[in-house]
Parts: sequence; C-alpha cells; structure tokens
Amino acid sequence: MENLDVMVLRALCGWRQAGRRALLATVVRTWGSSPRPVGSIMALCEDGAVVGSVSGGCIEDDLIFRFTRAYASDGAASGADAQQIPSGPPQRVKYGITADEAHRFGLPCGGTLELLLEFDPDAASLADLVVRLERGQLVRRTVQLADGAVGLQATTTPAALSLSDSTLTNTFGPEYRLLIIGAGQLSEYVATMAKFSGFAVTVCDPREEYRGAWAVPGVVVNSGMPDEVVTAFTPDRRSCVIALTHDPKLDDLALLEALKSDAFYIGAIGSRRNNAARHQRMVEHLGQTPQMLARLRGPIGIYIGSKTPPEIAVSVMAEILAVKNGVALPRDVDVSHAKGGLEG
Repeated sequence: MENLDVMVLRALCGWRQAGRRALLATVVRTWGSSPRPVGSIMALCEDGAVVGSVSGGCIEDDLIFRFTRAYASDGAASGADAQQIPSGPPQRVKYGITADEAHRFGLPCGGTLELLLEFDPDAASLADLVVRLERGQLVRRTVQLADGAVGLQATTTPAALSLSDSTLTNTFGPEYRLLIIGAGQLSEYVATMAKFSGFAVTVCDPREEYRGAWAVPGVVVNSGMPDEVVTAFTPDRRSCVIALTHDPKLDDLALLEALKSDAFYIGAIGSRRNNAARHQRMVEHLGQTPQMLARLRGPIGIYIGSKTPPEIAVSVMAEILAVKNGVALPRDVDVSHAKGGLEG
C-alpha cells in the first residue's frame, strides 16, 4: 500500500476535479489519549465516501452524519436530518470533551482531539500537491484560517504540524522507502509488511535464481550489484536499508555505502556472532573503525522468540517502525542483548 496521506489527497483531488463537494479533516490537537496522532488526515465526499482516518471510526461516522446525506444508523438515507457539506472558511471542532462524549465517540478515557475541517478544498492546489508528492518532494502546506486559502512550499526539512490563530501548517512527505538486499523468502515477508506499512519497497539481488522466484507485487526488483544500487537509491532521512542475504560479498559493501547516507535505519540479519564477524571484516579489510560502524544495526529486529520467516519479518519491521517513530525500545526486547541473539 502506498503512503496513506497521498491516498487521501489523491482521492480528495479526484472528487473535487469531478465537481463533487468534499471536506478535508486534519487532527490539529490532542489531549490525553488519542486514537490518531496530530497531522492525521481524512477526506469525506458528499456521498459519504471516506478515505483516511482521524479516529477509530466513530468520529468518521459523526462527520458523515453531520455533513452528508448518505448515513443513518439503520442504513437508510438520513434525509433532512443531515446537512450538506457547507461552504466557507475552515471550522475547528472538538470531540471527547466530556466523559459522555468520549464514550459516545469511542475515545480512550480522558481523550480529546480537535479537528480542522476544510470545505471544498481547491482542486488545482490539491492536484499540484499530489504531483509534487508523487515526484518525491517534501511539501509544506499552509492554510489561512480566515478564508481557507492554501499555499504550497517545497522544503527539505520535515516538520511537525503547527497551528496558530491564523494559519495551519502541515508538512507532507513522499513515501518512506525500504531497500532490501537479497530476494529470498524472508525478504518477501519483510517486503509485504513494509508495503502494508506505507513503504515504497525496492529489492536488490544480482542472483537470477533468487530474483526469478520473487512473488511480491508492487516491489521494484533490481538486478544490479548491491553497493551500486544503494548509491543510485540515494537513501535519505525517509529511507532504510537492510541486508538479508548472509553473503558478505553482497551485503558488506552495500552496507558501507548506506552508512554514507542519511538513512534512518541501516541493518543486517544474523546472530550476534555473525554480526561481530561482520564488524571485524569491515574493520580489518575495509578500513572502517568502530565509530564509523556505530549506526549499523545488528542483529536486527526485536526479541519475540521468532524462528520462522514470517515471525522474523514481524520482528524486523517492528524495530524499523519503532526507529521511524522515535520510540526507544527497552533493552529486554533488543535482539542484540536478548537471550541467544539469534533473531533477525
């Protein structure tokens, strides 16, 4: 699956280009526990179609009930009880302010969130934004709260959503990318989970016997030498590179190329012993120092007692997502410290 924000914006753009009324909802503030983080977006069409999410579903249902004619609890059209999507400047709405509302909307105890609703966003601006994102650009979108006017600006720095009395600024980025070295069975499971997590996935393997059996749709398969593929991939801060072949001839040089980049995660599969041998090779034969290898993760994954390829893939993707989301993993789930150190 592609980046969720791009899916939402593309659907919204299509509706508006077709002349259909629609709104864009953005989570702009949360208090206490909240089902979706600040910056999450959802598009709602006049017929009740929804793409994206701002909650576990109950708030979406309420927005459909309030702003379209397509919803009723018994499945019938809601008729005069519902409004049409209004015109005018953006509106701010809060959910979960009281305990009764939190219960009604399925929010965690004490959870409150605030949304900004933009009505009938400009189709041309949406199309421009989608094209930029599809080209891999990072874009800052600014909304004037007084009239809903939108500005787009290219940026090189990811930033959290910001809200002032006059403007909303949200930065939209291209898809996160994952480069997998090796096209074996484990790689297929990791690639599948990465796709479902919104990553664009490339797998590299010069060995025809492995590439020929590749069976995961939507993944770019490259037959070049891994170190050259890493260079061409140009990993950035929204990229990760993992080596899954167990073959030093394929993994080592590629990992060193990745370490020259801004990739947020670089790692290789193997036991503690294999990981120590890899570091030793790189120091003794490839001119590296321990400091140069500090960012190289191994063994990769979190400790969940996994033995099979699907379970190891869960372990690996869990660690990648934790690093992406800035979550520090406790030592007892770190494979490099856990008992045995054989996962990943």
